[in-house]
Amino acid sequence: MTQRPRFHLAFPVHDLQEARAFYGGVLQCPEGREHVGHWIDFDLMGHQIVAHLSPDECRSAETGDVDGKSVPVRHFGLILEWRDWETMRDRLVAGDSDFIIEPYIRFEGKPGEQATMFVRDPSGNALEFKAFRDDRMVFDKGLRETG
Repeated sequence: MTQRPRFHLAFPVHDLQEARAFYGGVLQCPEGREHVGHWIDFDLMGHQIVAHLSPDECRSAETGDVDGKSVPVRHFGLILEWRDWETMRDRLVAGDSDFIIEPYIRFEGKPGEQATMFVRDPSGNALEFKAFRDDRMVFDKGLRETG
């Protein structure tokens, strides 16, 4: 049986229980393996992300300008289906999440229309969740930023 490729991402956290509350609770990622006091695996929609206890590695990311907003250069996340993005937005709002960039729509009514939002986990890691109205636009070169 052939499986689709999955990504694996390890990232630092300053508190494993706060990571568990955010990733397992707010984002509703099922837990995988754990080395108690060291790291916890989470299933982020089929992808393995691992929160490693490493307080000294937790720091804010540098930012770059996108649409006049300060976007964290170091971030990770998912491209979701539009409806799933709305569900994630509602879950993050209900979880009183720390939004870096509030949910909004880019290129509204134009080719490449996309929904996006950035949140910070309790350790300061930046996550982006986005969705495209037309999934074929994800890699479209005609959507280059201007200005």
